[in-house]
Amino acid sequence: MKTGLEGRRALVLGASKGLGFGIARGLAEEGARVAVASRTLEGSKAAADKIGHNALAYACDTGKSADVDALAADAMTGLGGIDILVLNSGGPPPSKAQGVSSEQWRTSFEAMFVNLVRLADHLLPGMIERKFGRIISVISSGVIQPIPNLAISNAIRPALVGWGKTLASEVASSGVTVNAIAPGRIATDRLKQLDAANAERTKRDIAEVQAAALAAIPAGRYGDIDEFAAAAVFLASDKASFMTGSILRVDGGQISAT
Repeated sequence: MKTGLEGRRALVLGASKGLGFGIARGLAEEGARVAVASRTLEGSKAAADKIGHNALAYACDTGKSADVDALAADAMTGLGGIDILVLNSGGPPPSKAQGVSSEQWRTSFEAMFVNLVRLADHLLPGMIERKFGRIISVISSGVIQPIPNLAISNAIRPALVGWGKTLASEVASSGVTVNAIAPGRIATDRLKQLDAANAERTKRDIAEVQAAALAAIPAGRYGDIDEFAAAAVFLASDKASFMTGSILRVDGGQISAT
């Protein structure tokens, strides 16, 4: 399948490792010019070196609006504009719904919603003017079916979905699509941390926790980063031009609800 990504310019957040890295690499392999961003410039540079294809590296803490403003300006200068924006924020700490401090709620909301929208607002005018744009939010299956002990993520990521669905209807006529991808259990360092936290919380062996998780996945295994990235590459491509305001699940059939 020809994706039409040759020469497109992409900015991927949280791209030093895991899902973000996989997406950035997948886009670069299809010919897109990619800027990778993460909390540290060192991490972004290491990722850019692995990706190759003249990928650019930037540092950005999405919890800081000044970082987001600087990233927008620097990436647009470095690439000459942004056609594809991948909003991939780090996951919050595991927690129950009760007992989370107001400060933690505010901090997480800024990093996982407010400043992601702020970044998109910086880049949208150029997309609309060029009559092409792709905004892809990496969310969580917890948006569809809440995940135990991930209350902060379960509560905040739906806000990004609601924003994206509303924005999709506003910009569709300008050739800009806005979609989200909900990962199931994809084999990343983040998933290892969550499994370990679950084991500690439930006082079970980690192997038992993982076995229970696998039993709930019809595909019978954890997903691969490249499998997840392929979904993002498709949504960024010309072939997905009529797909907007949607949530695409990549979970091995784990979540049966739509």
